[in-house]
Amino acid sequence: MVETLVVVGAGPGLGMGVARAFGRQGFQVGLIARTREKLDALVGELAELGITAAAFPADIRDRDALATALTAARDMLGPIDVLEYSPSPTGPITHAAQTTADSASAQWELHVLGAVTAVGQVLPEMLARGDGTLLLTTGVSSTVPAPFLANVGMAMAGLRNWAHTLHAELKPHGIYAGTVTIASGVVPGGGEADPDAIGARYYSMYQQRNRVEEVIGDLDAFRSLVAQTGGHGSSATPISSAN
Repeated sequence: MVETLVVVGAGPGLGMGVARAFGRQGFQVGLIARTREKLDALVGELAELGITAAAFPADIRDRDALATALTAARDMLGPIDVLEYSPSPTGPITHAAQTTADSASAQWELHVLGAVTAVGQVLPEMLARGDGTLLLTTGVSSTVPAPFLANVGMAMAGLRNWAHTLHAELKPHGIYAGTVTIASGVVPGGGEADPDAIGARYYSMYQQRNRVEEVIGDLDAFRSLVAQTGGHGSSATPISSAN
């Protein structure tokens, strides 16, 4: 039986790197993001590589729309074997002292509640099969506190924490949950930061199932950046996953 990967928050960078890595191993691929035209272009790129793929447009912050898109992906492609969640931050990114309830909730809605919705949609069937993989992506601010990424970091840290707890709770049931921390820009031709190199790391996690977390990039370098800039960051600062 052909296995299925669904990428939630699919884009031309990380999302396509993951899609190509799994697709080259025989997976069908479902892509979920907001814009139909962009998704159709990505599906076309995968088709040129001989990878079966389909687009399922949805605003990830709309929980009903996301659940509907995942149901459509399951109906078209069959049971979802691997869920990968990696939307990039949208909306204002605030410094710590300027963070408001609205700016914090916007990032929480996208990164945490979107992931909870997506996992909740696919997990019951995985548990019934006794097999499945959940890969949840965060950015460097999930691990290294950065005042200039305060509202994003709050949400990313919550998602990372939840991924760790899912890993512990679901392992005895045959479900593998892991998290990837992107501590680098996603740059074609950029060594370990190349989308295809990153995709290969995700596929390795899926195959090996022996670690809860993978870090791509240099956490210590980011800590130094935060210290050197007094928490103000720079235009080259990696915010999170570049989907």
